[in-house]
Amino acid sequence: MLIKTKDGLNLHLEEAGDGKPVLFIHEFGGNHQSWEPQMRFFARRYRCITYAARGYAPSDIPSSVEAYSQKIAVEDALAVLDGLGIDKAHIVGLSMGGFTTVHFGLMAPERALSLTVAGAGYGCEKEFEEYFRTVSLEVARNFETKGAKEFSKVYALGASRVQYQNKDPRGWREFADRLATHSDTGAAMTMRGVQARRPSFYDLEDQLKAMDVPTLVIAGDEDDHCLQPGIFLKKTIPACGLSVFPKTGHTLNLEEPAWFNALLAEFFAQVEAGKWQKRDPRAMPSQIMRTD
Repeated sequence: MLIKTKDGLNLHLEEAGDGKPVLFIHEFGGNHQSWEPQMRFFARRYRCITYAARGYAPSDIPSSVEAYSQKIAVEDALAVLDGLGIDKAHIVGLSMGGFTTVHFGLMAPERALSLTVAGAGYGCEKEFEEYFRTVSLEVARNFETKGAKEFSKVYALGASRVQYQNKDPRGWREFADRLATHSDTGAAMTMRGVQARRPSFYDLEDQLKAMDVPTLVIAGDEDDHCLQPGIFLKKTIPACGLSVFPKTGHTLNLEEPAWFNALLAEFFAQVEAGKWQKRDPRAMPSQIMRTD
């Protein structure tokens, strides 16, 4: 199925199941097919939707960098919900999709039942901010000059991807093969327009403190550059929980699908029961032990 974006592009989406809507937003290194373990599991109880972001076939692939930004990514997610006539949904994003999920909560909190922010944080740490922007532009050039078929062999073996390869060689091979089919132009423009220009979570502190949407943050303990940003989100967003998967890298939903699905199922259930509340004010971070 195709839906139109605000600026007239076509986005490819797929859906399965009935019930409360869940919108899955993929990472840079994946595409809509990366959510297959979740689409199959949650379609038993939910209306599950996933889509290929702009720049990812079979969605349209604009060639101008100005057609890509963090704000546009959120507008596209909203266009998917609007195109399906959905008022509110659980929003689930991994990495690049996790950033979109955070910004969705800031831009359109009234459209979110909950936010799941998995494996998000690259470029947020102030000491690595400039390095991240520089390496993002280098990655963009590599996709553009070497092509996804060749450069995927390097990108798929990043420091937070090898955990997946070690645990599940067949699953990792599927991930790497899928990455090799990405659009050279789409990958380069996404990296330049979205990844390299998005703001750090730390620059959004005041906005995040005011965001009341129930939020779950998930990180792998070997996905180093998501750990501190994940803790920051936990401490900053009022109704936020944090889960860290042991011996796990970046591709959380594929690397540990059973853990991921079970955690999301419990989170959704608590949200829908009205039990996922803001942190109790008595749980003061400054207190170690109570003495009076």
